[in-house]
Amino acid sequence: MIAIENVEAVRVLRLSHGRANALDLELVEALAREIKQAEADGAGAVVLTSAGHIFCAGVDLFRVVDGGPDYVRRFLPAFAELMFALFAVEVPLVAAASGHAIAGGAVLLAAADYRLMSDGEGKVGFTELQVGLPFPPAALEVIRFGVPSRRLQDVLFGAATYPCAEALALGLIDEVVEPARLVPRALEIAQRYAAPRAALALTTRQLRAATLARMREAERTFAEAVTQAWCAERTHALIRDYLARTVGRRAARESEGVRQ
Repeated sequence: MIAIENVEAVRVLRLSHGRANALDLELVEALAREIKQAEADGAGAVVLTSAGHIFCAGVDLFRVVDGGPDYVRRFLPAFAELMFALFAVEVPLVAAASGHAIAGGAVLLAAADYRLMSDGEGKVGFTELQVGLPFPPAALEVIRFGVPSRRLQDVLFGAATYPCAEALALGLIDEVVEPARLVPRALEIAQRYAAPRAALALTTRQLRAATLARMREAERTFAEAVTQAWCAERTHALIRDYLARTVGRRAARESEGVRQ
């Protein structure tokens, strides 16, 4: 699910959870746990990347519709806990996207201190409103912090996905690198960002205190309304339609290619 490697003082966490690294309950809980463990173990920095050609395709929507309200009411609090773990970790977090970072995958990028992407066909975008899902409250505050304010509403309301060059221009990522250089470059950045622990921790707290406060307030204010929306049968119908139009269509094309 998550491959773990130590490169000198840097903890490398490599998502390896199916083809798309879709965020289900188990992966969300595991990632939050490993982020906290890296800090507890004294890592100087963390690199978050993936084992395949997709960084993270977002929330596992099949699990949402199959699991229904019971699953949603377990998943969303765990997802909020992951947001707090990523955003509050007091060591540098460098994200290295080997490919698509969509919806929840783009949120993982937004939570990082530095974001690289492999040059290729991968795209970045927040597609939640295209599906018909309201943003989880803590995640929306992470996005607000990580996306330039002048582009925020267009990026969210437009729900588009952007090739790496456009994502760089929009400020969704910080650097595009050749695929073979992705992790080595992420390690370079992580090692450069690492600093004496006490000073780094205090600086991180100061930089992120206001956003963390907004995250906590947003969860108190909006979490139940968002949960009800994610649990609603009308929302699940929208999700099923979205999956049929995207995943179903792609599967049909792949099947046609095999037959040919």
